Amino acid sequence: MLRAHYICATLILHFSACVLAFTKYKTSSGLREWVDLSTPRRNKFHTTSRGERWELVMSDEYNKPGRSFRPGDDHMWTSIEKPDGVNNALELYSHNMTSTTCDKYGKTCYFQIKIVDEVNTIRVWNNYQSKPGYQNASFYYRAGMVQSWNKFCFQGGLLEVRAQLPGVVSEESGNPDISGGPHARVESIMYYPTWPGIWMLGNLGRAIFSASTNRIWPFSYNECDNNVFNSTNQRISACDDNPGHGLNPNQGRGAPEIDVLEGAADLVSASVQIGPGMPKNFRRYGDGNDCVYTASCSILGGNDIEVPASVYIEKRGHRSWYQGLKYAANNLCKPRRKEKQNIYRIRKSMQRGLNVTKCDSDVCPASYDVNGDLSIMREKHPDRWGINSNGTCFSKQNPYFGAFLCNPGSKNEYCEDQGLKLPENKNLKQFAYQMDAISANWHLHVGAYTGYVAYQIEWVMGETGYVRWSLEGQPLYEIPAESITDVPQDAAKSNPRKVMVEEPMYIIYNVALSAKWRAAPPNAGLGPCRGNGSNDTVNKICDEFPLYMKIDYIRLYQDTGKNSSMTTGCDPPTHPTKRWIDDHIDEYEDSENLWIPVQGLAFCKRDADCTVPLNVSGGYTGRCVEGRCRCSTLSWGGPRCISPYAATAIITFGPPFTAHLGVAAAVALCTMFSIYYSCIESQKRKAEMARVRQMKAVTAGYGNTGNNPAKK
Repeated sequence: MLRAHYICATLILHFSACVLAFTKYKTSSGLREWVDLSTPRRNKFHTTSRGERWELVMSDEYNKPGRSFRPGDDHMWTSIEKPDGVNNALELYSHNMTSTTCDKYGKTCYFQIKIVDEVNTIRVWNNYQSKPGYQNASFYYRAGMVQSWNKFCFQGGLLEVRAQLPGVVSEESGNPDISGGPHARVESIMYYPTWPGIWMLGNLGRAIFSASTNRIWPFSYNECDNNVFNSTNQRISACDDNPGHGLNPNQGRGAPEIDVLEGAADLVSASVQIGPGMPKNFRRYGDGNDCVYTASCSILGGNDIEVPASVYIEKRGHRSWYQGLKYAANNLCKPRRKEKQNIYRIRKSMQRGLNVTKCDSDVCPASYDVNGDLSIMREKHPDRWGINSNGTCFSKQNPYFGAFLCNPGSKNEYCEDQGLKLPENKNLKQFAYQMDAISANWHLHVGAYTGYVAYQIEWVMGETGYVRWSLEGQPLYEIPAESITDVPQDAAKSNPRKVMVEEPMYIIYNVALSAKWRAAPPNAGLGPCRGNGSNDTVNKICDEFPLYMKIDYIRLYQDTGKNSSMTTGCDPPTHPTKRWIDDHIDEYEDSENLWIPVQGLAFCKRDADCTVPLNVSGGYTGRCVEGRCRCSTLSWGGPRCISPYAATAIITFGPPFTAHLGVAAAVALCTMFSIYYSCIESQKRKAEMARVRQMKAVTAGYGNTGNNPAKK
């Protein structure tokens, strides 16, 4: 009898889930689905840079030590077990390099990525060699990456992350920057050997799974005009009347990127990366030359865009690059009098016309972007965008403007030499297109490595939207939507008009190491950290490993008003992703990084934190078991078991539940079949995971049987 009652209650829950499939709920205790119950009440709302009051819709305070982020173990995050495959990477990503812990006093708990120096040689697949195949590759470090891919995504909002970046900053390290205190500028680059990232990517592309990102990253383009851009380069094109896979017809899609921060040592970047990029006649002369990073290019116009003006506007007859970008300062740095600027002096210099070969702070805005905004930042305050009135660490236009992306073996004239020298591979889809990085670099202060700093990013969609980066609430950089959607044009209107970023975006934390970047470990590109061990300074730096990136919390606020387009979810009807991913799942996973859907597992104190109100569902949709939500049926999911799943194709709206008893039986039968099928699939995946872990325990090795990994 008890079992019969249980079955009946379960069927009721299944049916109510189908009826309510597209409705969003709070828990019986009043919690939002993705909000951590440990978030202080004073942080439930946030006032934006425009004075709007937005509500907390997601948070993770990392207050529970010992969390596992392996596939299937966490409601929000998934760790990665895979070698990094881009930018001359020196590290492997491993599950056991990510964790949560607390300080020795137990007052501050946090998420951390651990970075160790450790030599590993593994076999990896490489498409970029004369005959694609496996090769041995050596990695000298192990680090971590976690993603909220296909679990938590959002469209628009204010994201705040309080983080401490990894650096060699102990008293024993010999780092001379430490003596200047937390507001001193970072200058001794060798003591900051890693490349941390906190960033977002469109859910259609999974970071470092290159098969999922080829011709997907970083498109934000919804036009069909092959005279402007060859639509075959965009995998999901607005030219496609019938794309299938649950996608909307004639909607261009992709995986654009927004970096909250990326970089290390003295400079980090804030950027939006989108495609297709601007054609050559809208870019800097000699674009792609490494000399631009030291402002030492000999080609006229090769250091700064539209400098000198005579070789750009007068010769081209139109403006170049993105217009109206807004730059500000990291005012946590100690000011320097010689770097202070006056708007009148700079404006006068600009009006005369810049005939210099490169920018400096005497003649150009502090941003070195002569097309940047110079308006007043806020009412009743003298500070202006682009003008360093305080002499602090000012954001500058990033000289990296993007890259030209090609398939291995492409013969496109703009492809890098590595690809041109390879034979054509007819098994790979051909592509060749430019992507753009709209980006600012800003100078870090020592306190970013010795303590926590709050990084914020505001993202508002639409043609009047913007992306704004802030540090402890003070603006650093802003990209207005019109800078992306209303780009300069020539007479032929050959410059592709992008869409302001609107894809559902997920969040990534990672720490990389590379021989390619400004911030690199000792002996990068040559071998292990210590080399031959003869350099005392190098030995002290290497002795500091393991290093750690720490995250105190992450919080997301959104406009939850009825007219707002902001939302959470990875498969919104405006930009669906689920069926595409399901139909191409082999591009998004490998044997050590399986996609395992998760129900429940949000942290809780009582059952009311894990269920919708009883008058909605007719029973508990979840329970609090050992401090984490456990869903009562497969028809209710999400981290708090309050998201109804449509288990069949029948979605019913209209009369209340009591009017549907006749339909309930049919729906329940369909649901039971769906549940049975889902259970079988889940058991298969769990068995596969157990097999993989057992193999790892026996071999203690690290292999790669998937595609050549790439960040993008």
